[in-house]
Amino acid sequence: MTSMNEKELMEKAVSLAKECLEEDEVPVGAVVVRNGEIVGEGRNRREKGKNALYHAEIEAIDNACKKLGGWRLWECEMYVTLEPCPMCAGAIINSRIKKVTFGAYDRKNGACGSVIDLFSLPFNHKPEMNGGFMEEECAKILSDFFSELRSKKNE
Repeated sequence: MTSMNEKELMEKAVSLAKECLEEDEVPVGAVVVRNGEIVGEGRNRREKGKNALYHAEIEAIDNACKKLGGWRLWECEMYVTLEPCPMCAGAIINSRIKKVTFGAYDRKNGACGSVIDLFSLPFNHKPEMNGGFMEEECAKILSDFFSELRSKKNE
């Protein structure tokens, strides 16, 4: 398989986020990558699954662990359309993912700098971080979703 570049990897995460729209889920997509190859994918499924744990990052980490046969993802990176929340940032730290690239900042719940930066605290693993990658496109998917949701509620 051909190694994918950063833009292609984030575009895959965006594609997964767009799939969420069909199920009225908050549109967030994530991929876990090793050596430029996707080894895990995830998208939000909280509404359909009726489970607070069904975040895109958690699903992507779970799938990567299953594919690679272990919980240590130290050779892997993650691309996700929205800044990880505290739960997902904790899962990233605990799975030893080496780098996270995210699109839109989450000013209300972001745990990679917006509200708190869990990656800067003295845990045993400190992932690298690149925030705001393809931010405009990632943020637009979310703002369009919430705008439409508000319109439906007002009808």
